[in-house]
Amino acid sequence: MNVFNINLNASNTYDAIVIGSGITGGWAAKELCEKGLNTLVIEKGRMVNHIEDYPTANKDIWDDPFRGQLSEQEIQKQQVQARSGYINAFSRHFFANDEENPYQEIQRFDWFRGNQVGGRSITWGRHTYRWSDIDFEANAKEGIAIDWPIRYKDIAPWYSYVEKFIGVAGEKRNLPHLPDGEFLRPIEMNCIENHFKNEVEKSFKGRPVMMGRVAHLTEVKPWHTALGRGTCQNRNRCGRGCPFGAYFSSNAATLPAAHQTGKLTIRPHSIVHSILLDKNTNKAKGVLIIDAETKKTIEVFAKVIFVCASTLASTQILLHSQSERYPNGLGNESGELGHNVMDHHHNVGAMASYEGLQDKYYKGRKPSGIFIPKYVNLDANSKQKDFKRGFNYQSDAFRKSWNRGINKVGVGKDFKDALMYPEDWFMTIMGFGEVLPYHENKLTLHKTLTDKWGIPQLVMDAGFKDNEWNMRKKMKADAAEMFEKAGFKDIKTFDNPTALGNSIHEMGTARMGKDPNTSVLNAHNQIHSVPNVFVTDGSCMVSSNSVNPSLTYMALTARAADFAVSELKKNNL
Repeated sequence: MNVFNINLNASNTYDAIVIGSGITGGWAAKELCEKGLNTLVIEKGRMVNHIEDYPTANKDIWDDPFRGQLSEQEIQKQQVQARSGYINAFSRHFFANDEENPYQEIQRFDWFRGNQVGGRSITWGRHTYRWSDIDFEANAKEGIAIDWPIRYKDIAPWYSYVEKFIGVAGEKRNLPHLPDGEFLRPIEMNCIENHFKNEVEKSFKGRPVMMGRVAHLTEVKPWHTALGRGTCQNRNRCGRGCPFGAYFSSNAATLPAAHQTGKLTIRPHSIVHSILLDKNTNKAKGVLIIDAETKKTIEVFAKVIFVCASTLASTQILLHSQSERYPNGLGNESGELGHNVMDHHHNVGAMASYEGLQDKYYKGRKPSGIFIPKYVNLDANSKQKDFKRGFNYQSDAFRKSWNRGINKVGVGKDFKDALMYPEDWFMTIMGFGEVLPYHENKLTLHKTLTDKWGIPQLVMDAGFKDNEWNMRKKMKADAAEMFEKAGFKDIKTFDNPTALGNSIHEMGTARMGKDPNTSVLNAHNQIHSVPNVFVTDGSCMVSSNSVNPSLTYMALTARAADFAVSELKKNNL
């Protein structure tokens, strides 16, 4: 049963159109609807209703014939999605079919897509961190790319606004480079994480260890209860969709909030062909969509349009929205549209085991491990000569359990009895590093190849450079050193670089800026020359920082929606 209105108005005319229903699309819909605008949300993929459309949420590994592994037939359909190792039999239905959604790679680029209502908000990693002025000012101070048109003070109130609504479990640490937020009770460390924290903070000044700040409800507020959300059950089945609504997603939170206003219409199975330009006003008048089920083209109209399809998809739409005024893509007078692709680089760090604390265990499967904020290039004392910017670590710690027998030789009673008792504690520290905004890292539209809807395929040409490779050396060495100081054994380092996109934090390509000659969007996420089109997903980013970016996307979206409605009331749009 569909709980959302999916029927178009007879006139196909709305106050606002939102392209995409993921993290930013959901936020745009909520804010615009709550401010009184009749809003149409256009989604490329299928409807996913909260709870009822999470088919694997309560399945155990033995309920799957391949014990959670993808079959060879499934891998053929999802070769890009599968090559990361992120997806399995319990989550594959929330990732795109690569055969039906092709793109081209000059350099390998891992493009993970969630073509359904809710997008990747169903499968995201849920780490939520604020940026600081150190991050917003870095480009200007170092003469890299262009300056951000905003600073921390501009977005701080919106960080608070978003955090209160989504619910963030975290602890305050009073760090200038990682501002505190509006936190719920933090998730507790287990005993080995506490041991690691104490030893690292004792051995390394200025290197705090904390629990990851994650969008999980450890306690519920009235506004959570009003949407039917409950507390985290520590099941660690988050990527399947949470029937408790314990982690934030569009499906569990923002879209239901928008629906409660009576102002929301969602149109799934709708491929955005292009944004329609009014030649007389030089404003967007609507969106041309292709109905994926009937194959018919439909025009829908609105006073304001929010582009929230995710970084690459949004830029693809803008590039394909060509006209006599904008032959190279909507609002692309600067020529920067499609350039400055960023992500984070990861899969580097160390792993180790610990012999002590054998009388300790833990309860449940908590959804977050520890987090070590960046500690290099913050000031003169931490400045690095081999690379700019910084990195953080995210970690997972546990005792080896019965499933360790998968990789062991043994049969019979003694073997099975041995698996009944956990082995030593085991811990992995993996780094996430900042990627600089390089103009030559870009995406373009293919001149001849199209998808089945006739839309040109994306061509990805972006990769890491010396700054990232040099940073990885320190990320690996420091991880091993921390384990050594904390008394771990069997320390093994790893450095398994993949490609841009693999961190699923792609951003840039339609950056904000002060100057229309060097940017696509202004300080309010408006296209400079098309003021009623707002782009608020990752494509708007000017630099990448090293922390998970979704909280910043959400805050920018809420801020832009507030500004858009204010401008509409003034008849400026």
